[in-house]
Amino acid sequence: MTDSDPKVADEVPWSDDITEYDNRHDETYLGLLDADEAGASSDEMARTILAIDPAGEPERARKAVDSHLARARWMTTVGHRLILAGQ
Repeated sequence: MTDSDPKVADEVPWSDDITEYDNRHDETYLGLLDADEAGASSDEMARTILAIDPAGEPERARKAVDSHLARARWMTTVGHRLILAGQ
């Protein structure tokens, strides 16, 4: 997957609003949601979507996947409403 900003934070900068980080990583969020739905492992998502080696950095990989997947889910339940409202 190609992202407009391939560098991902170890943890998503959380906010109750849509952030610039969210705007730059929408493809990342979609990729994680698709991979999760398809049953991909956290290691696979870290390696293929977040470009983090889970064997070399297992803690970072786990935190990054968990954080980004949580934000992706937030985008589907809350964030999209903010986008539709023009935020």
